[in-house]
Amino acid sequence: MTRPSPRTLGIVCVCLLVLTAGVTAGVRWARGWTGSVTVLANWSGGEKEQFERAMERFEDAYRIDVVYQGSSALSQVLAADLAAGTQPDVAVLPGPGELMAYAAEGRLEPLDGLFEAGAYDRVWMPKVVGEDGRERTYWLPVKTGLKSMVWHAGGLSADEIARTADGPDGWCLAMESGATSGWPGTDWVEDVLLQQAGPGVYEQWATGAIPWTDARVRKAWRTWGDMVGAGDRTRVDHLLRDNFAQGCPRQRLEHQGSFRDAQWKPVAGDFVHSAEVIPGARADSGHWEVSGDLAAMLNATDEARQLIRFLADPRTGLPDFSANKKAAAPNGSEDPLKRKISSILRGSERHLCWDASDTMPPALRNAFHQAVLRFLVAPDRLDDQLRALEALSEEPRPTLPVCGTGRATP
Repeated sequence: MTRPSPRTLGIVCVCLLVLTAGVTAGVRWARGWTGSVTVLANWSGGEKEQFERAMERFEDAYRIDVVYQGSSALSQVLAADLAAGTQPDVAVLPGPGELMAYAAEGRLEPLDGLFEAGAYDRVWMPKVVGEDGRERTYWLPVKTGLKSMVWHAGGLSADEIARTADGPDGWCLAMESGATSGWPGTDWVEDVLLQQAGPGVYEQWATGAIPWTDARVRKAWRTWGDMVGAGDRTRVDHLLRDNFAQGCPRQRLEHQGSFRDAQWKPVAGDFVHSAEVIPGARADSGHWEVSGDLAAMLNATDEARQLIRFLADPRTGLPDFSANKKAAAPNGSEDPLKRKISSILRGSERHLCWDASDTMPPALRNAFHQAVLRFLVAPDRLDDQLRALEALSEEPRPTLPVCGTGRATP
C-alpha cells in the first residue's frame, strides 16, 4: 500500500482544520451568535478561569463570541499587533503608563458614555488628554490589586514576624517571570521608598520630578538589598532562577500582592502592612501601593463597546477586588481575607498610590526591571544603574494622579 507523502498529509490536515473551523462557526451562527470580540490580556491560572467564567455569562447574555488571546509578553505582542494593524478589539494592561502613550498617539478609543465614570475614584480612572487635545476616559479598571503586603502563615505574633523579617533567610523571593522578569524587585524598591519617604516624594519620583539618583531613592534600593541579601552569589543565583509563581515555605515571609491570597489560604495565611517590617519606615506610614488591570478599547466595534459595558457593571463583571464603588463587598463569612483586602482597596482614596513602574513609559519600566536584577548581582554598582535609569527618563512624564487626592507633601 502506498503511504501518503508528508505534503499530502499536511494538505489534508489544513483542510480538516478549515472544515472544523467552518463547522464550528456555522453552528455558532445558527444558534444566533451576532458577532465576536477579541481580548488580549496576560491572565493565566485562576485569573484566567475567573475571566472565562465571566465571559460565559457575557456570551450567554449577548450571543457575542469572546476570543481570548493570552500572553506573558503582553506589551511586545500588543506593540507588534498595532504595527501590523491587527490589534485586538480590547486589551487589558497592568497599569496606565503604557496606555497613556497609546492614548496620546490616538491608538485608543474613548470610553465616555459607556458606563458611570463617577463610580470610580480619580486615581483609578483619570481623564486623559488624547491626540485631539480633549480630556476623555480611555480605560476601565476591571480588577484591582493591593500591594504593600507582607504575607505570613497564620498565628504569628508581631514579634515573630519582625524576627523572621530580620535577615535574608526569612524572605521568600523569586524574580523570574519571562519577558517581565524583575518586577517583584521593582515592587519592593517602590514600596520601600513609599514607606520611608512618603507619598509626596514617591509621586515626584514616579513622575520624574526628582531624579533616580536622589539620596532617598538610593536609600530605598540599599535598604531592599540589605533585606534580601543582594550580592550573596549563592542566594542571588536562586533569586534570579526561581519563578515568582512558585509556592512559598510557610516559615518565611513574602512581599507580594493580593493575587497571592489563594496560595496562602491553605496555611491560614494573613498579611501585615509592609511598613511594619521595612527598616526606616515613617511612623505615620499608612499608604498602600496598588495595581490594576485596565481594559482599553482599540477597535470601536459594537461588540467591543458591549463588552466594556459588561465589565463595568458591578453585577456582572469580574467579582474580586473591583474598584467600582457600587460593587458588593465579598462576604466576610465566606472569605474574611478577601473582605479585608477589599475594605482597604475601597477605603479612602487618599491612602492609595499606583505601582510606580506601571505609570512609567514602557522603556523606562523595562529598564527598571533589568536594573533590579543587576543590582542583586552587583549592589556595589548601584550608582551606575541609577545614572543609566536617569538617562532613560523621558520628557514629558505622566501627568496621572499617582497617589490619591489627599497625599501628604514631602
